[in-house]
Amino acid sequence: MKIFNEKKYSILRNILKYSFVLVFAASLLAPFIFVGAADAPGVTIDAKIENPLGKNGPQNLQDFIKKMIEIVLVVGVPVLALAIIYAGFLFVKAQGNSEELTKAKHALLYTVIGGVLLLGAFVIANAIQGTVKDIQSGV
Repeated sequence: MKIFNEKKYSILRNILKYSFVLVFAASLLAPFIFVGAADAPGVTIDAKIENPLGKNGPQNLQDFIKKMIEIVLVVGVPVLALAIIYAGFLFVKAQGNSEELTKAKHALLYTVIGGVLLLGAFVIANAIQGTVKDIQSGV
């Protein structure tokens, strides 16, 4: 930011400083500007958002969240196994040194906490999805 403190960059500095105001104002005014264009005679706006994940991809938010958690589990479980192996390696490497043992215990503790969070997210997501499906079906 030192370069913007020079006098010749003062305009650029002010634009950067207040750019969030411009973005906010544009986002508030855009609907009013484009509504007039849609009501004009002879103007048709055919807007359609296609699923970026493809036709066979998740079609609603619940399926998307489920798919994301499945991807995280596919990546996270092997990482979790490697972290447990690494913590075991730290225990072997410690060879009775209390400082190294403490480091190994912390590594194992954090690995277990990460595993609980990983699997807990899967369980909670499935519970919420089941509840939402039950509410939608009227059971």
